[in-house]
Amino acid sequence: MNFSIETEIIRHGLLASAEEMARNLCRTAYNTVVYEIHDYGIGIHDARGDVVADAPGIAIFTRGNDHGIKEAVRFLGADAMRPGDVFVLNYPYWSSAHTLDPLVFAPIHVEGALIGFASCRIHVLDLKQKDPGYVLDSTDMYQEGLFFPATRLYREGVQDDDVFNIIRFNSRLPERTVGDLQAQVSACVTGVRRTREIAAKYGVGTLVAAMDAINDHGERLARLALGKLPKGTWSAEDFVDSDGVDLDRMIRLRATVTVTDEELVVDWTGSEHGVRGPVNLPLGQTEALCSLVFKALTTPGTSVVAGNFRPLRVVTEPGSVMHAVPPMPTFTLWTGLLAGEVILKALAQGMPDLVPACSGGDVCSMMGLGVNPRTGEPWLEATNEAVGFGGHAGGDGADGIMHLSEPGCRNNPVEVLETKSPMFIESYGYRPGTGGAGRHRGGVGVSRVYRFTAPSTGICLVYKTKTKPWPIGGGRPGEPNRIVLNPGTDGEVVQGGSYNRLDAGEVLVNDTGGGGGYGDPFEREPARVARDVRNGFVSAPAAAREYGVAVDPVTFAVDLAETERLRSAE
Repeated sequence: MNFSIETEIIRHGLLASAEEMARNLCRTAYNTVVYEIHDYGIGIHDARGDVVADAPGIAIFTRGNDHGIKEAVRFLGADAMRPGDVFVLNYPYWSSAHTLDPLVFAPIHVEGALIGFASCRIHVLDLKQKDPGYVLDSTDMYQEGLFFPATRLYREGVQDDDVFNIIRFNSRLPERTVGDLQAQVSACVTGVRRTREIAAKYGVGTLVAAMDAINDHGERLARLALGKLPKGTWSAEDFVDSDGVDLDRMIRLRATVTVTDEELVVDWTGSEHGVRGPVNLPLGQTEALCSLVFKALTTPGTSVVAGNFRPLRVVTEPGSVMHAVPPMPTFTLWTGLLAGEVILKALAQGMPDLVPACSGGDVCSMMGLGVNPRTGEPWLEATNEAVGFGGHAGGDGADGIMHLSEPGCRNNPVEVLETKSPMFIESYGYRPGTGGAGRHRGGVGVSRVYRFTAPSTGICLVYKTKTKPWPIGGGRPGEPNRIVLNPGTDGEVVQGGSYNRLDAGEVLVNDTGGGGGYGDPFEREPARVARDVRNGFVSAPAAAREYGVAVDPVTFAVDLAETERLRSAE
């Protein structure tokens, strides 16, 4: 089928169906990580498992869903999947994520023929992993919770109570865990129903042909954009702070990116091997994070379809941190959040005008849990935090927005966290001085201060604190992320990823990093530097030191003569 008006109508019908899945999920989920943060990946796929429509949440989830569905089909066989079946898959090496990010999916049948799948992945709160909340130091897969290798939650429309009872009796938070899984089921059933309605309206043959045309069109768009990119091969590396077990060992991520007229290749050869802790990535997530960067480079203005990624090839070494194999631990998936900017760091050498400098580089997640004294019930709440984005050829990096790995996500509002947990947010705002200096300044990070009003556990998921966000073209690095416990006291501790037992009254500060700068800071217009000082993003001494601009800290006027002297002295 050509990409006709009818195909476009079907495409938008599928996109509307995926969005309805997301709305149903958010209305029925028990977990604020889902309905507030939008920690989900939702897709409608063709019979091969290739996505044709998605609802944006965590970008790498949707591409990971493709990988998981294909592995499930290989495991079970398509003929074993019946109308009304709903499956759960969280075996990391197939599902593309850790055990607490289960993929729920349902086959779509019309007139007895399998024509596609509806998928929904979220983060659930507990599936018997060794530690409540999150696992930071597992050394093999068997410490990371229950595994479901494409297991039926519903069999031809009938709930399998045995499976749900296993989950219920192996979860520390059974009501919320089962409720969230049922919300995923509801989302998938919605996707199946809406897709079947489209087939009934336009004909199953027309729908299947439209799905093929949608992906073929996505491929054409990607190849047109690829042809316009600079050609070459570039390499870069960066580091994860540690693997959570060998705390003094930084974990190297090395990417070599080759751009030709036919393909973009991301080769992770040279990345760390023998990583004992749980920062190893399932192959599906490595492919997904590469897909995210490729999408941003080539077709950022269109919705995600699998055809977009046909010109992308990913090379990994099994057993490395970028390609986990059983029984390698995979629970702390922060490698997948940091690695995207290693690709950008390589590309910046050959196309500095097309990619930004490094952002704060992390999602800087904080998770609290314990027993809520107001209710006597267990509580668990989390939020990811905004970072500064890197400066780029077109301007300054954005201040305090969600990391590039989760463009469809939000953070958890102060009011929600304080209502649902014994946490008091003492302050929340921008973190001045964290953006790297440059002709285009890096964005600043943010700071959120938590005071715990009852004994609690604070789990900090921050794995880029030891390296600074890198700049481009003579810019300066941004300031890195950090976690500070009990600041200004004798018990002050500055750290990164950590599992902290906290007494009532203790304070935890989540400080996020700023983006790297772009270009020579002495080329920045003095008026823009003065505006940054007035807005509190840059201090007056830093303006003089880093930009060679003398700004009066009271009137915010620029001293032109002193500025000329400072810049001439450099």
